Amino acid sequence: MNDTFLKACRGEQTDYTPIWMMRQAGRYLPEYQKVRSNVTFLELCKKPELCVEVTLQPIDLLGLDAAILFSDILILMEAMGAPLEFHDGKGPIFAETIKCQADLDKLIVPNPDETIGFVMETIRLLRNELKVPLIGFAGAPFTCATYLIEGGSSKVFWETKKMMFTNPTLFHNLMAKITDATILYLDAQARAGAQALQLFDSWAGILAPVDFETFALPYVQKIFSALQKYDIPLIYFANNGATLLDLSVTSGADVIGLDWRINIRDAIKKVGKKAVQGNIDPFALLLPKDELRARIGRLLNAAKDAHGHIFNLGHGIHQFTPPDQAKIAVDAVHELSSK
Repeated sequence: MNDTFLKACRGEQTDYTPIWMMRQAGRYLPEYQKVRSNVTFLELCKKPELCVEVTLQPIDLLGLDAAILFSDILILMEAMGAPLEFHDGKGPIFAETIKCQADLDKLIVPNPDETIGFVMETIRLLRNELKVPLIGFAGAPFTCATYLIEGGSSKVFWETKKMMFTNPTLFHNLMAKITDATILYLDAQARAGAQALQLFDSWAGILAPVDFETFALPYVQKIFSALQKYDIPLIYFANNGATLLDLSVTSGADVIGLDWRINIRDAIKKVGKKAVQGNIDPFALLLPKDELRARIGRLLNAAKDAHGHIFNLGHGIHQFTPPDQAKIAVDAVHELSSK
């Protein structure tokens, strides 16, 4: 197996810088679109054979150094009892939002092997196929909570922050229940064979540091503390989280994911003896080949003093990115970092 990604996560010497891309299995690939044309997004997430197929597509096509399980962070919320729908152009919708303790009481902490066993089956099937490490994942509690409170995506997060500041007991009760469910879910993924685990905190960046420290970070710390027993790399990605780096370092993660809004040299100084993952702007993949290679070279050089560096985008690859451009980036990372 190519274990370069795992070595970099642990801060060990590698022959080159490993690369994978958030949302690497997805809409930018014609091969994915072909699979997706026959099923809804939720149906796809629940069919292990199809999840295996789309997880493998970018590995085979681009030559990436790690695979990430094809799923969605909100699958767990549905298993907890929150009716979930996906609408093209609108994203995820929760028709029944959390407004009071009675709403929260309807949610359960499910046994993941029983309620979402298809995820673990996908992991087991992938481990038989892959020659690179497999990353499992979940949504961080704060990010998942925003969807349950808002009913979907939001620009201002009015309902979320209103609950935080006017009914903190209810908010913390919701966070605690999501945290308990997430621990069980990631535990099941590890037992099924995931070789690294990532928490996606997509909306953490809407919080002031003092509120992140109070309302979000303790629950991330609890999750990572519970997963230490598996001795596999743990990754925390707080999107738009440059102002939260000092706190994210205390999360318990081995690897800190970085978006593109911070200079990687500055981030490395703050992160210290932890590996970093990132952090090129996803839209930089649209640059002409020579300019893209030059930008990648500068980033690799800037990250040379990191305890470990996994090259990644600062967020998910955009659906209209030409696959050939992604391949240029992968090849450039491998070539330039091995010199």
